[in-house]
Amino acid sequence: MKPLRLIFLSLLVLGVQPAFAEDSLLSPETMNYIGYGTVIVALIVVIISMLLVLRAVKLVTTALSDAANPAFATLTKEEKLAQRKAAKNDKWIKLLSLKPLSEEHTLVMEGEYDGIKELDNPTPAWFMYLFYATIAFGIGYLLVYHVFKTAPLQYEEYSIEVAQAAKAKAALLAKTGAAVDEKTVKLSTDAGVLASGKQVFATRCSPCHGMAGQGIIGPNLTDDFWLHGNKISDIFKTIKYGINTMPSWEKLLSPKEMSDVSNYVKSLHGTNPPNPKAPQGVKVTD
Repeated sequence: MKPLRLIFLSLLVLGVQPAFAEDSLLSPETMNYIGYGTVIVALIVVIISMLLVLRAVKLVTTALSDAANPAFATLTKEEKLAQRKAAKNDKWIKLLSLKPLSEEHTLVMEGEYDGIKELDNPTPAWFMYLFYATIAFGIGYLLVYHVFKTAPLQYEEYSIEVAQAAKAKAALLAKTGAAVDEKTVKLSTDAGVLASGKQVFATRCSPCHGMAGQGIIGPNLTDDFWLHGNKISDIFKTIKYGINTMPSWEKLLSPKEMSDVSNYVKSLHGTNPPNPKAPQGVKVTD
């Protein structure tokens, strides 16, 4: 068993090592394959070990049974095997409600065809119990779902679950802000919203509009002139879908982030930063 242990331990080390190695020369796919292989080998080893244990238990049980029955111990090997086989067959006969071969002549039915006769074996008890259980289940199902209607049918249950899922989705979207769009965005002066919008603006928008919104490549966002509207919905729509040389941020920013940065852009109006870009667009007053 020592070679088997060494192989198992080696595979275990190879499987665990990638999980702890930050700078591994192996690709993630290779490390995954090694890990999966290790798990499979470990399962095979466990199964083999369980089979060996069961075999040992069976041998011990047989030895104890032989020791408890002195008459059985005096039999030859062939006689012992014959008795054990007969005992197994007897268990199956009882389970299936059958009779041994020595009594089958009492079950022969009248009449034959082409030398073929039939046995009138009773239906196995386990089958009859299962049959009665299905009848009881059918009656209970009929009463619960169709007579008293205390539980919904499949289509009703599906409709209920779909409605529950829709409510849960709406609640989650409202909680995370993902339900915000150009039609539902609201103007806000909340300090937290403006701080979040300022952070997004500094990371995403300042390269074109300047840190203070004074305008570089993009237009000045602090004056009274606007190219695509100055309403909060107009700003949100421009950020979301992009326009002309401005890219769409829909896939890079969450709806909440777009809402926050839209409100921050609105807050820049009238801040008069140094070196502002020349006005562009149409003058709009709030």
